[in-house]
Amino acid sequence: MRCALVIPAWRPEELFPAKTASAQVNYWQPLGTLYVAACLREGGHEVRFYNGAFMGHDEILREVHAWRPDLAGLYATTFGWPKALRTARDLKANDRGLFVCVGGPYPIARPRDCLLDANGDVDAVVTGEGEQTLVELADRLATGRSLDGVAGVASWRDKCIVVNPPRPLIEDLDALPLPARDLLGDAGRYLPPPATYKRAPVAVMITSRGCNRRCIFCSQIDRERRAGNHGIRFRSVDSVVREIEQCLALGYREIKFLDDSLAADYERLMALTHEIRTRRLDFTWFASACVNQVDEPLLRAMKAAGCWAVLLGAESGVQKNLNTLRKGITLEQTRAAVKAAKAAGLRVSTPFVFGIPGETYDEALQTIEFAIELDPDLANFHALTAFPGTPLHDNLQHYGRVSARLDEHTYQGASFEPYTLTRAQIQALRRLAFRRFYSRPSFLARRLLGLRTWHDCKAAFYGARSLIGIWGTRNPFERGEADPAST
Repeated sequence: MRCALVIPAWRPEELFPAKTASAQVNYWQPLGTLYVAACLREGGHEVRFYNGAFMGHDEILREVHAWRPDLAGLYATTFGWPKALRTARDLKANDRGLFVCVGGPYPIARPRDCLLDANGDVDAVVTGEGEQTLVELADRLATGRSLDGVAGVASWRDKCIVVNPPRPLIEDLDALPLPARDLLGDAGRYLPPPATYKRAPVAVMITSRGCNRRCIFCSQIDRERRAGNHGIRFRSVDSVVREIEQCLALGYREIKFLDDSLAADYERLMALTHEIRTRRLDFTWFASACVNQVDEPLLRAMKAAGCWAVLLGAESGVQKNLNTLRKGITLEQTRAAVKAAKAAGLRVSTPFVFGIPGETYDEALQTIEFAIELDPDLANFHALTAFPGTPLHDNLQHYGRVSARLDEHTYQGASFEPYTLTRAQIQALRRLAFRRFYSRPSFLARRLLGLRTWHDCKAAFYGARSLIGIWGTRNPFERGEADPAST
């Protein structure tokens, strides 16, 4: 079968604030879609990929219509669902015989709502991991069989929505083909924010799936954490290194590991760093880690293997609020992890959130002071978001209120209001936090003295421009105007 995989058209100004977009915009390689594409190919199907980060809505429609696929698979986040819905309707208008299915975080969390919203323009929803489900679905369609019994699919049947049983999660990740990165086109277009990479082009990878934690703001398919090792399924070190070598052969010079915590298995990460050094693989890399899973020996081993920066999820400077988030960490563990990472010679990034259930304005001010005390190289201050499928969203009656507008469900939109803070207060706190953290003379001096390359200068320029926007605008987190061609 001909299978078109589509990320609906979007533009940075629809997602990022106009005044800070230059320092925040990122174009991630859509790893999940590339895994699905590789599996469909392995199953004998033909695949084309249409990425709405670089294509307008009408352009996608024209190219898909010209190719005449049998199946179109659309990816949708919560923010992106209205765009996916429009794309599905217009694809169907062009070809009523096209089978349209949707997957991604929002359809997984709300399969019935997606089918009802689409009113016949979406034929099926993939309710979990898509690799095996899409292949079976395509095989069924190719041979004229129904979707009865296809695990992990919700669809219409006789004017009723039928949600088939979930498909078991893929336990042997090594058995999956490597992502179909050849479908990306120009790899140089896929860049994270300027200050978060050292070399280009940048590839993204996962060495595991899942998480053994239960943070209220995070959505996990495996809610009961029954798969793998308490919810985490690990790839072998050999499989990971094989993919690294493939990326280097394709010309990539840096890799971002997107695991929830690359250090979830301490000894495995040690073994990976050893293998990278043994094979003398020349690339820089960046990873996220939980503060209670790292120490200085591990961080030094990461540095020796080419790691240049680590993201450590700090989230809050108040222990009560960390407990509410169910982070499972302490302030002392955060302090120790940041100190160890600096001692190892790594750049440190720490995200924080405002709008935690029960958080007061004064406690949020304590978080700002904690960020300044930690003094990482980068700090981000998000608005806590209640995405569908998360414990936060599932228990809104206990936690607060959420906007009904899906396009506000971003880390910028402050779509969630706890009972103790207003949306205006959350955005004011974010503005204050960015101003106080990035305007410190000691921070500015360190950044200026640390400029070594043209890339460093460019990152500093975009950061300075964003800081000016934050200082000079009453509401710097207001999004810009959307491009009509993408909406």
